[in-house]
Amino acid sequence: MQPLLQIRNLRVSFAGHQAVRGLDLDIAPGQTVALVGESGCGKSTTALSLLRLLGPSAQVSGELLFEGRDLLTLPEHALTALRGNAISMIFQEPMTSLNPVLSIGDQVIEAIRLHQDLRAAAARTRAIELLELVRIPEPQRRIDDYPHQLSGGQRQRVMIAMAVANRPRLLIADEPTTALDVTIQAQILELLDQLRRELGMAVLLITHDLGVVEQWADRVAVMYGGSKVEEAGNAALFARPQHAYTRGLLGASLRLEQDQHYRRQRLPEIRSELDAQGRQSFTLSGREHVLPFASAPAASERKAPALLSVQDLRVDYVTPRGVVHAVRGVSFDIAAGETVGLVGESGCGKSTLSRSIVRLEDSSAGRIVLNGVDIARLERAALRPHRRRVQMVFQDPYASLNARHTVAEILDAALVIHEVKDRRERRRRIEEIVDLVGLPKTALTRYAHQFSGGQRQRIGIARALVLKPALVICDEPVSALDVSVQAQILNLLVDLKREFGLSYLFISHDLSVVRYIADRVLVMNGGRIVEEGDHHAIWRNPQHPYTRELIAAVPGAPASHVRTEREEERLIA
Repeated sequence: MQPLLQIRNLRVSFAGHQAVRGLDLDIAPGQTVALVGESGCGKSTTALSLLRLLGPSAQVSGELLFEGRDLLTLPEHALTALRGNAISMIFQEPMTSLNPVLSIGDQVIEAIRLHQDLRAAAARTRAIELLELVRIPEPQRRIDDYPHQLSGGQRQRVMIAMAVANRPRLLIADEPTTALDVTIQAQILELLDQLRRELGMAVLLITHDLGVVEQWADRVAVMYGGSKVEEAGNAALFARPQHAYTRGLLGASLRLEQDQHYRRQRLPEIRSELDAQGRQSFTLSGREHVLPFASAPAASERKAPALLSVQDLRVDYVTPRGVVHAVRGVSFDIAAGETVGLVGESGCGKSTLSRSIVRLEDSSAGRIVLNGVDIARLERAALRPHRRRVQMVFQDPYASLNARHTVAEILDAALVIHEVKDRRERRRRIEEIVDLVGLPKTALTRYAHQFSGGQRQRIGIARALVLKPALVICDEPVSALDVSVQAQILNLLVDLKREFGLSYLFISHDLSVVRYIADRVLVMNGGRIVEEGDHHAIWRNPQHPYTRELIAAVPGAPASHVRTEREEERLIA
């Protein structure tokens, strides 16, 4: 079969830096080809090259043959006719890709009328059909909603509706499910595969989630440092990876069916080195035991007072549509030295619960007992001494770090706010924590934008730990990180836990990560804790239907077990 797309010797550079180095790749009609590799390897640059969206600073050479025509040499008017028509793209972050001041209907209609000669009424009818196709509930009503009125999964569905509006022959999906909950991820991927079959389109799937790749791709190309290091059919690549880097990615990847836990083994990390001839080599660190770690006590065995005790906590919001009960009578304890995982879908109340524990949001009722003191109703002045005992690591470190301050200034500000007055003591603690999180001392004089995603997350962890807390709340700390960087951060959290005797409340939509890092797991749905269990029982014998559905939605599970949004609404209600 003649390839739909042929990429030949693609090279892309920016100011002398080579982002893509001689890439060759074919995609056949109706085929799903996955492009995998860590951040900065050239995946997204390759995708943007296909639509010539890299901007004037990029130097691009090679051939990009789509149905025999070279996309790099097409005149602008011919390329405009292809974009969003024969070739469409789903971008990674729908909230920043969608226009916040236009309704979703206006944006879908615009995508239609750019390439189809339809009157306004007919285009609106077609837009409603597309929203129904991507399973937006009540599309006749929701068509006039704005992006902020939709959930993350619904916004991604709108992006898909726009991308398939003109029945493209090639769909580029750049991290289409990053940071989505496991059930929403399964629905989005199942939808894309259904549309691929119905429309006969090819899909270039860019992702760092190897579980997604294994389930949905026909072929896989692995990139490192701008080069393709391996390409194979899906089954062959996962069964018999040939390149050391591919073996490293697979070895560092967490899988739910594997009973891995931090108390028994350390995650392997990929190491790369250059030999005397400048050739790259890769090694995978061993899965050595992590010692010393005492076994986590069962609930019935815990005799000492809990470090944190949340008792019948409630958080309500008053909105124009009425009162929203975000957290509905939640109770749980965290013991000293314990890691508690919290899982559940977007909107279930996880982040609201975590923010109320650190008093970034006020609760409506209930108690938050930290070291024997109820901090739920303390005034600001009385609360300050307790704040340093519980700190938070946020999902997006770039958004939570001050872009105008150096790393040293960010860490120093945290100490000044908590009245560490001696300048030399502050400097000593800053240098110590930077070293402990694996950053060089030169990082202290640099700004957030000068670091990779994994390095920025280390800065966020350093900021939380410089105050020497007893409890750290980690809100999706590895959700947007590559497999190899994720392993490094999880190992770092384990090392710091052992070093400082920390307790963690670890929030994540990635069940395989929670299975590895947590001693005990809480499952949240509709503002309530619906199940609790230790890290053995909850995965092997889940009791609640919602827990079983979460586990079934992990890539590799039968699609028939995945719940629809209408079923979600019924279950929550």
